[in-house]
Amino acid sequence: MSRSKKQPLRKCVVTQEMLPKKQLIRVVRNKEGEVFVDDTGKKNGRGAYLSRDLEVIEKAEKEHLLNRHLNARVDDSIYEELKSKVKAQKS
Repeated sequence: MSRSKKQPLRKCVVTQEMLPKKQLIRVVRNKEGEVFVDDTGKKNGRGAYLSRDLEVIEKAEKEHLLNRHLNARVDDSIYEELKSKVKAQKS
């Protein structure tokens, strides 16, 4: 009898739903205060997860949710990078 490996779940900061980690995008603030998109999901720092959905990213940008969760100012270029990743995935 083989056991399947348990998938790690994370909560989207916008929708508040628990999803498998691989279905989310991680944004990180490191000790130096830099904010960036973490493609590996393993970089050190405070992380916030977003669903891979354009509406979710736009809502996070409009309501400054990442600023609140990461305790840092998130630059517009981060949101543009997130949007381009989601658009690239859809096509």
